Amino acid sequence: MKTFHITWLTFFFCFFAWFGMAPLMKIAREQLDLTKDQVGNIQIASVSATILARLLIGRLIDKYGPKLIYTWLLVLCAIPVILIGTSQSYLSFLIFRLAIGLIGASFVITQFHTSIMFAPNIKGTANATAGGFGNAGGGAANFFMPLIASGLTAVGLCTSADSWRYAMLFPGIMLLVCAFLYHRYTLDSPAGDFKNLDMEEKSKENTFLLAAKDYRTWILTIAYAACFGVEITVDNFVPIFFTDSFGATIAVAGMVAGIFGWINIFARPLGGILADKIGKTWGFDGKTLLLASLLLLEGVGLIWFAKSGNIGMAIFMMFVFGLSLKMANGATYSLVPFINPKAVGSVAGIVGAGGNIGAMLIAFMFKAKASHLTKNVAGQSANLHKDLIDYTSAFTLLGYIIFAVGIAVFIFRTVMAQKQSQVEDLVLNPSK
Repeated sequence: MKTFHITWLTFFFCFFAWFGMAPLMKIAREQLDLTKDQVGNIQIASVSATILARLLIGRLIDKYGPKLIYTWLLVLCAIPVILIGTSQSYLSFLIFRLAIGLIGASFVITQFHTSIMFAPNIKGTANATAGGFGNAGGGAANFFMPLIASGLTAVGLCTSADSWRYAMLFPGIMLLVCAFLYHRYTLDSPAGDFKNLDMEEKSKENTFLLAAKDYRTWILTIAYAACFGVEITVDNFVPIFFTDSFGATIAVAGMVAGIFGWINIFARPLGGILADKIGKTWGFDGKTLLLASLLLLEGVGLIWFAKSGNIGMAIFMMFVFGLSLKMANGATYSLVPFINPKAVGSVAGIVGAGGNIGAMLIAFMFKAKASHLTKNVAGQSANLHKDLIDYTSAFTLLGYIIFAVGIAVFIFRTVMAQKQSQVEDLVLNPSK
């Protein structure tokens, strides 16, 4: 389906742009002389703006449709992505990083679009596949952005210190290309664009309140904070963790961190597919039990990752907890379309915002738990004194928190009884 493929591809480049600075933060940190606390504030800013954006986007797409809202989001967010390279101070860099965070709302539009395009029995698979392919953009950014930066330096277009500035032009331009493709070649729903359909009755309902009144929305919000919130944290902090804790180069750290992002290609779809299969037999409760189990595995894996002690074991454990984390992402959004079929966008927006609230709170924790280290490194003519950041204790504490959330979801799964809905209500019906 053309709309499906353009949707996930657009989402891919949104995440590529959102996390494009993560593997280049070491270069920007040194050039702008950023402190540990300032780096922490920048990471918090990168995820905090998305919270309000996701809540607002959810309501807007329920009313105006995904095509119009996505196009404007792409165009507006391309501006700070391109202009962040002009930053000359901590404040300007912080403001641009905050503005770039708005692009994270693209996830809500993607999940809404796939939810209304497909039948109930494969909504989980469709949502997870589009989400997984798109989320892989974060891994692609970690992998390719250092290569783009070093390539620009190698051909003489810029110095190594300025390479991050020029590298960020690439994701900004790609957002504009995606805006054109999305507006030109997609439809809002199987029946056509919202503007050509009779949506008057639907648009009068306050879908945000419908979503907010259901306690299951908030349980999924907490669960998503514990999986996607951690994913954003890892995308932002793992490159620095590998360079400062294990002495990896920027390119190697980016490639290693890229492994985590690339897991999305198969892990998140796997979570959705498995949830759909379980749902056919055990329904909503079975899907929730799967989600709780994946969160428990994620917590154990995170603790082991933090205590691995060497880069080889750290990479392996990152793959292990990343697999369960991304499957949990898919399992969560296999449940979202069935909370309230009349408010799919708003439910997706609230749950999606929960992921970023989790990321923001985790970023505050990482800022508080980070240890400042100094290390003497032998240079060409003298020993160099380097300031490093250690996130080992932060990752350990995070693992225990996620494990606790998994236990909580397991306990509450029995009260998350599925509401009875007619099958036809699970698919957008513009004629009603």
